[in-house]
Amino acid sequence: MSTLLQPKLEVRRAEDRAKTDIGWLDSKHSFSFGHHWDPTNVHHGLLLVNNDDIVTPGMGFETHPHRDMEIVTWVLTGSLVHQDSTGHSGVIYPGLAQRMSAGTGILHSEKNDSWRLGGEQHDEPVHFVQMWVVPDENGVEPGYEQLEIDGELLSGGLIPVASGMPQHADAAAIRIRNRYAALHAARLAPGQSVTLPEAPYLHLFVPRGSVELEGAGVLAPGDAVRFTATGGQRVTAGTEPAEILVWEMHATLAS
Repeated sequence: MSTLLQPKLEVRRAEDRAKTDIGWLDSKHSFSFGHHWDPTNVHHGLLLVNNDDIVTPGMGFETHPHRDMEIVTWVLTGSLVHQDSTGHSGVIYPGLAQRMSAGTGILHSEKNDSWRLGGEQHDEPVHFVQMWVVPDENGVEPGYEQLEIDGELLSGGLIPVASGMPQHADAAAIRIRNRYAALHAARLAPGQSVTLPEAPYLHLFVPRGSVELEGAGVLAPGDAVRFTATGGQRVTAGTEPAEILVWEMHATLAS
């Protein structure tokens, strides 16, 4: 229960993230990932992965498996092609919410090669954030969902992007299979503010722009904050537009 938790706010700076740079992929990891293993940094709340990826044109992740995981992909610039073993394929771009439920098992690929689906060839890298949360029930049927929410983001408020929480049933763009977790996003104009939700666990990530977090100061691109038993702080964009991603979580994994 959240009443047993001690309030805590932990800032994680961009430069302290683990990094994978293999030419076509520049990836920065907020949590342990792949061969980057730190037993003290495996999750926060229900969030296990927060990867900040840049993929060069024509390249990407070849077909690979996942199981019992809710995977949300948020594109910042460029376009990413998704194809999976359930027959879903499509191009993910900024303002499009996308979720893949791995369930009993799914194979998928993610590539920066939209022209292979009929578009014009380009030389633009794709920059995206991929986030993994555990489902609250294993062994479900794999699934996929995407929805354009660019219009909602124009409001500048904190918009529910992906949620399994009952109170977001009619508000969230896409549904995830965990009733204790929700992802919110905001695109902030210079000087604009939003108020964070209150929850036992929050994870704030700044993918672009800089913001000021009440009680913690300035956060630069790539910075993250982990909140425990606290919330309600104001987040204000600096002199340039900014974007934030906020996970609201009402449960956690056993450490």
